[in-house]
Amino acid sequence: MTKAREAYMVIGGSGFLGRHIVQQLLDRGDNVCAFDIVQRHFDVPFYSGDITSIDDVSNALRKSGTTCIIHTASPPAGLKDSSLYFKVNVDGTKTVIDAAVAVGVRKLVFTSSAGVVFNGGDIINVDERLPYPEVPLDAYNDSKAKAEQVVLEANGKGGLLTVALRPAGIFGPGDRQVMTGLYKVYEENKTHFQIGDNTNLFDWTYVGNVAKAHLLAADKLDLPPPAAPLSEKDEIPLIVDDVPPFTEAEQKLISEPLSYVNVTLGNHRVPTSDARPLGPYIELPPNGREIEKAFNDPFALLLTSLVRNKLRNLDSNPLQVAGQAFFITNGEPCYFWDFPRLVWHQLDARFPGHRKPRSVFQMPKSVGLAAATGAEWFGMLSGREPAFTRFKVAFSCARRWHNIEKARRVLDYEPDVGIEEGIKLMVEWWYEEYKKGNHTQKH
Repeated sequence: MTKAREAYMVIGGSGFLGRHIVQQLLDRGDNVCAFDIVQRHFDVPFYSGDITSIDDVSNALRKSGTTCIIHTASPPAGLKDSSLYFKVNVDGTKTVIDAAVAVGVRKLVFTSSAGVVFNGGDIINVDERLPYPEVPLDAYNDSKAKAEQVVLEANGKGGLLTVALRPAGIFGPGDRQVMTGLYKVYEENKTHFQIGDNTNLFDWTYVGNVAKAHLLAADKLDLPPPAAPLSEKDEIPLIVDDVPPFTEAEQKLISEPLSYVNVTLGNHRVPTSDARPLGPYIELPPNGREIEKAFNDPFALLLTSLVRNKLRNLDSNPLQVAGQAFFITNGEPCYFWDFPRLVWHQLDARFPGHRKPRSVFQMPKSVGLAAATGAEWFGMLSGREPAFTRFKVAFSCARRWHNIEKARRVLDYEPDVGIEEGIKLMVEWWYEEYKKGNHTQKH
């Protein structure tokens, strides 16, 4: 029996991420429309409305014949009025769910945020088991976490299937937040300032990769757990204890080793105690040849942490997509200040001679926090928005990177565009906009 063709509605389809999702759906020939408050593109049917209005959302769903909603709408981070986050992200998402159930929509893919688990401290290789922080970092991430909970709890309600994706540090063509801030620093010749020692790994994610993940989640939302192997290597026996029962196909899915993400740096392997290059030695370690062989063979070691830890003692099947949350990143965390420096390097090619060689001025985190506190107090007294805040200091100094093994195994997600290529594409887009006069800053 042929599966009925989906009709997609991208809520927030005029926005940064939403537009990339619309474009990818168009590129593969899907039926797609957009719902937003402002129409910026005219190549798909558009429905204008208020996300908190049940009538607006329901009418658009009925008229469009939507079967799958991809909900990306959210106010940008950093707004003064925190109530807007809860109105749009929480109340608006509840409205979308109620409208979807009332109209009979089958699928809902929700854009959450990796920030839902961030409290300002270090986030190191965490997976989806990490709980929400007891004290939210800010109103934006608090509202996103509450909206995500609403979405996942709605799975199965009235036949609606739901999934939440948690992208981290989205950037790319169309971005007017990250790129605008980095250009301002460049324009003011402040690129030599650095807070912290730049040893903190940080996740950035190219917007096209995030859009791809949304399409994968939508496609797999109503499917049983995937059975296709993730590599061409011969089947490896699964040796784990105390885990939920799996079918043969599911066992193969979770026991197949994953290759490393290599879209930017090429093939490489992270050294471990069991797999590393030996280097100079006087006496060969007892198992030296096995260690060296394991390092050179990317499939020599099983990655069983997913089985031993993530899948044990769970009531629902975590290999299904419905009712689950997934971290989405580029899978290649980089040192925090390396990212803006690559952006500034790309800008140098377009504004030759603007930057003069200067030594890096490194400010310890403690000094940065003290300076930011002073800037915030001055802002309160003067009524001006401080450009330097404690949040920015914490953001730039935190170790913040996530494990995307669950998305790679269950969604079959792999990033297509690397960090370096993504930055080039973003700066190219930005510069074309700059030449058109679409930026307030002028060089």
